[in-house]
Amino acid sequence: MKFAAAFSLLFVASASAFAPVPAGRVADSLKMAPNSGANQDPFAAYYNSSPAAPAAPAAPAAPAGSGNPSPFGGKSLEYTGGSDPNNKNYSKLSEKLNEADIERRKIKEEAERRERAAEIRREERMAKIKYMQEMPENQPAGTVDEFMFKEGVQDQLDKLDHDLVGLLAVKKRVKEIAALLVLDKMRRKLGFETSVPSLHMSFTGAPGTGKTTVAVRMGQILAKMGYARRGHVVLATRDDLVGQYVGHTAPKTKEMIKKAMGGLLLVDEAYYLYNAANDRDYGQESIEILLNVMENNQDDLVVAVAGYKDRMDKFFSYIPGMMSRIGNHIDFPNYTADELVQIAGVMARELEYDIDEAGFDMFKKYIEERMKLPYFSNARTVRNAMDRARMNSAIRTFEKYAIQGVNGGECTVEDLKAITADDFQILLDDILTADVDKRIFA
Repeated sequence: MKFAAAFSLLFVASASAFAPVPAGRVADSLKMAPNSGANQDPFAAYYNSSPAAPAAPAAPAAPAGSGNPSPFGGKSLEYTGGSDPNNKNYSKLSEKLNEADIERRKIKEEAERRERAAEIRREERMAKIKYMQEMPENQPAGTVDEFMFKEGVQDQLDKLDHDLVGLLAVKKRVKEIAALLVLDKMRRKLGFETSVPSLHMSFTGAPGTGKTTVAVRMGQILAKMGYARRGHVVLATRDDLVGQYVGHTAPKTKEMIKKAMGGLLLVDEAYYLYNAANDRDYGQESIEILLNVMENNQDDLVVAVAGYKDRMDKFFSYIPGMMSRIGNHIDFPNYTADELVQIAGVMARELEYDIDEAGFDMFKKYIEERMKLPYFSNARTVRNAMDRARMNSAIRTFEKYAIQGVNGGECTVEDLKAITADDFQILLDDILTADVDKRIFA
């Protein structure tokens, strides 16, 4: 027991000896101040000698002229934005209330505008009814001929007769459409109710039967009658409307529609737009865009689809929406041999060539043989034959005057304009004497 007490005393003494107490301050603090009382704290001097705490910085003075100076030196409650990146999403309550007032005012103005527009329509309707009731039965409306010539419709129909040989059924159908447009405009002039008729068209027939020519004439007639702003014709095929990858079809189709706005869009061989064997074919997207435009923009765009009759009938069976939107179906029959001879005469006249009677007889023999062969294309075949006849005429004239030196090499105007039977005989010989496999190129 004595040993344990002695060990504890030794441990306390050792800890006191090694404590980190500043010697100078302890010694000074142990000195008693003079005249100090008995109960005076011996460590008071040490406490009083501790370093003073740093003084708080002085608050900034309130700005001069401030009506309500802040005790903290500024507008402590004013929002300054801070450093939060989402601060731009916040706004003052007054700004939100102002925006709401503007929105309510816009809604009110729009409602008033619609109400006023409806009131104007009612007033116009009542004025029209009054006008129709007071209009005498013998009110002159003008003559059909006056409208036909004044608007230039008759001029376009005359050009159609002049440029197209045959196709009596087609011309008759075009004149019927023109008559509807003329009478509709006369009714509109008197104040009758009118509506834009369905002018979308379907042209069916073999190649070279005049489908594009009729489309151009129809576009010009529509422009003359005020049903088309420009009256131009834009020819498009599948390559112009359908893209090669996802997202490419819509821009291409809309670009062609934009070009044709105000006129007529002629989609040649339209059945190639739809591929029944491939559900993922991009042509379906183009067809849907065309159907939407045909329905919503029929007052500013006329769509005409063209192709072989059997294929077009099958195409319409796959796309019934296209069939229902087309109100004018025109079938173009094949030309006869006599009509093709007349077409050759029209082409020669436009190019300022002269074909004699023997030349026309020889051309008819050629065209009758050519019609028996594959890939016959009506007026296009005639055009190709006329180009070859012109070439044969040039070779004949060049050889006669340039090589043989007839008349001193000086030819006449008649020589430059003449296409003879010999020029067509070469075409006929190519068919009759050529191999079977090569006749289709004659």
